[in-house]
Amino acid sequence: MTDPVSRTILLLDIERFSDRDDVEQAYLRRMLYDITDRTLEAAGIDETRRLRADRGDSVMELIDASAPVTALLRALLTDVPAHLRTVNRMASRSAQMRLRGVLATGFVAIDELDGWVGSDLNHACRLLDARLLRDALRERTDDFALCVSDALYAGVVRHDHVGIPAADFHPVTVESKNGPLKAWLHGPVPGATATDGRKDHGDTGAGEAPGGSGGRPAPRVAPRGEDPEEPEDRPAPAGSGGAPAPGPVVNIQGSTFSGGLVGGHQYGGISGGHFSGEVVLGESGDRERGGRA
Repeated sequence: MTDPVSRTILLLDIERFSDRDDVEQAYLRRMLYDITDRTLEAAGIDETRRLRADRGDSVMELIDASAPVTALLRALLTDVPAHLRTVNRMASRSAQMRLRGVLATGFVAIDELDGWVGSDLNHACRLLDARLLRDALRERTDDFALCVSDALYAGVVRHDHVGIPAADFHPVTVESKNGPLKAWLHGPVPGATATDGRKDHGDTGAGEAPGGSGGRPAPRVAPRGEDPEEPEDRPAPAGSGGAPAPGPVVNIQGSTFSGGLVGGHQYGGISGGHFSGEVVLGESGDRERGGRA
């Protein structure tokens, strides 16, 4: 067995690989290797600086420690989602591909059978298989969920390099048969709230009228007895329960009499004699001149 050497460890795994038939699995494997190669090339990591292990539905890359991890992280955060969108646009529904990824650092040795040995590698594999990472991918609308080891976060991510926003990574603890593992998940933590980095289930909009959109004021609700389509300063119509509308003013034998209208009819009695002037009867606006009471 070789002496342990410091490596950057990249793991990528296809979601629901075993649910596909043989033809679809073969296609997905080709797409996985193509995306992996393109991503590593974009990070400036050629084949001479990495070793690959085939795990069927996943790929494992041991990368030379001298390769820039910042460039690799930027490629994982931008190139992998872009490649997945391109692949999935051209693929049938049964051949759609979504990936879980883990990036870690640690010491790895290679034995006589070309097997890889190291506790840091084991921990990375535990993170890849963790339910939390599976749930994170399942809840997202995009096609990639990435988790980084605690050591890689402390050494690289937390320094907020260009293209690697530290605020987008959230601490998580993964249970494994080797005990709890601390790691950092890129993007929202599944099942959490907005205040502690977890999923926000939304606000009901306290104080907002029912039916309000939240983006504009809720419609005004007219008080009882008011026509919501009319201006607020319009007098209340006759018979609406408010004050009666003022009636016509008529001159009766030299005296002035002010009456009122209720439902279009004059109230108050007038008897005997002649009167002159104008009387408005009803709501039609018809007028009588020089009538006789």
